[in-house]
Amino acid sequence: MYTTKEKEILQELAKQYTEIAAHPANTERYNRARDINDLKPRRPIVWLHEIPWHEMDIDSALKLKCESAAARDMEWFFRHSLYRWKYIQADTMLDAFYPIVKAFSSTGNGLQINEDVLVGDENNYIISHYYLDQLDTMEKVEGLLEPKITVYPEKDRERVAFAQEILGDILPVRLRGQSIYHAPWDRIPRYRGVTPVMEDLIERPELLHATIKKFTSNAFSDMKQMEALGLLEANPHDLHCTPPYASDLPGTEPAMLKTVWYRGMAQMFTDISPKMWKEFELDYALPLMAECGLVYYGCCESLANKIPLLKSIPNLRKIGVSPWTNAERCAEQIGGDYVYAHKPNPAHVSGNFAEDAVREEITHIIKTCQEHGCAYEFVLKDISTVTYKPQNLIAWVKTVEETIDNFYR
Repeated sequence: MYTTKEKEILQELAKQYTEIAAHPANTERYNRARDINDLKPRRPIVWLHEIPWHEMDIDSALKLKCESAAARDMEWFFRHSLYRWKYIQADTMLDAFYPIVKAFSSTGNGLQINEDVLVGDENNYIISHYYLDQLDTMEKVEGLLEPKITVYPEKDRERVAFAQEILGDILPVRLRGQSIYHAPWDRIPRYRGVTPVMEDLIERPELLHATIKKFTSNAFSDMKQMEALGLLEANPHDLHCTPPYASDLPGTEPAMLKTVWYRGMAQMFTDISPKMWKEFELDYALPLMAECGLVYYGCCESLANKIPLLKSIPNLRKIGVSPWTNAERCAEQIGGDYVYAHKPNPAHVSGNFAEDAVREEITHIIKTCQEHGCAYEFVLKDISTVTYKPQNLIAWVKTVEETIDNFYR
């Protein structure tokens, strides 16, 4: 199952991780993130997610030395956590335990993605996709199946026992569940392609209504099954790249839908009208949102002209603001009622690091959010590439922290 050498490697990494997880900075950052989600303006949290790890190695810090699959999984967790703390720490928070995600499977909706791909970098999972249309008729849509979820507690017990055997009394082991993540307009184009969907908003709206109705029904079934099967997580480390801590949610087990976040978005709908967005997205999502405790909505799409409609969500707490939207319009509408979740522009780290552009962007968002009384955060994500220059992210963190220091002492 594992060798003596592998155990030694993992235990040494675990000791380093445990020491850092006990650092008081973790508690301070957790409390600050919670206060921000409680709509108390504080120094903003700065996180980095969706990192091109295959481009980030420095001095073999990310090189795995274990051979067996289970040992390598654990090694990767420790090495990338330690790397974050050393090189791109920002407001990284390390949990004082080793997490194991509960095992489950889903039967799916009966379709498999059918696509052609174009790969630029074989080590990068970010590639170009051309999706073949499999939902172009009402009959095909009506033929979609309702997924059934199956849990595997025996597998969970085996994985926990393995981790405990390795880690001993160095670090506790904890099972973690899932968060609610519903982005049907990210999924539907994978069965159709983007162009057919956009055309059918005008030419065949009845087909798209049938499609989103089916995806919404399946999502509701998934949510209820996850709740009944004990798959929900009461205390997630992150919610699709954002700090999820909030006083409104009890964080107690067993987690129920009413005690967890709902994460939603419709990224391909940036340029459709608010009226059409409401018709094809919001009206279908609202009943699902109502099942959950708090809602975080928005990702890479611009929501500046849709925030008035978003305010109809009674449990909305956080709004994603992309770098391609009008910051003033968003901050003015968000005010102190919601968290302004800003996503800095990843293009600034993709080639040569654009220090001046980063300083300008961060300064602009800070001033704008302070002017309008917003609680806010920075989460750099969707980092497709740093062109094998890990120093770009290191410089980004340094630049952002220095800029924030000009406003918070």
